[in-house]
Amino acid sequence: QVQLVESGGGSVQTGGSLTLSCTATGGDFGRLAMGWFRRTPEKGREYVGAISPSGDNIYYADYVEGRFTISRDNAKNTVYLQMNSLKPEDTAVYLCGAEVNPAYFYPSMYDYWGKGTQVTVSS
Repeated sequence: QVQLVESGGGSVQTGGSLTLSCTATGGDFGRLAMGWFRRTPEKGREYVGAISPSGDNIYYADYVEGRFTISRDNAKNTVYLQMNSLKPEDTAVYLCGAEVNPAYFYPSMYDYWGKGTQVTVSS
C-alpha cells in the first residue's frame, strides 16, 4: 500500500512562488507515475500535470502556461511541483496521486492519493 504526503503549501501574494513536495512510502516509487491535481469547491478536482515513472515525460495542463514545473527524485521517493507567478485563481487544495498503469490525465485512474496541501494566493 502506497501512502502519499504532500507538504509545502501556504499563503502567498500574487506573483509569488511555492514549491510543493509529495513523498511516498510503502511502494516502489520508481515504477509509479505521479500526478498533481488541485481541488476547489467551484471546479472540483482539476488536473495540473503529471510525470512518468522515470521522469522522462512530463505533462502539464494548458492553463499552467509555463508557470509550473514538475520534477521527481526517485532516490527520495518524492515528486515536486514548483509554482511561479502564482495567481489568485491558483488558490486550491493541491493533491498528488500515484498510478501503477499511467494514464496521467484522469483522476479516476489513479490508485493512491494524498490528503492535499492548501495553497492560497491573495491579490
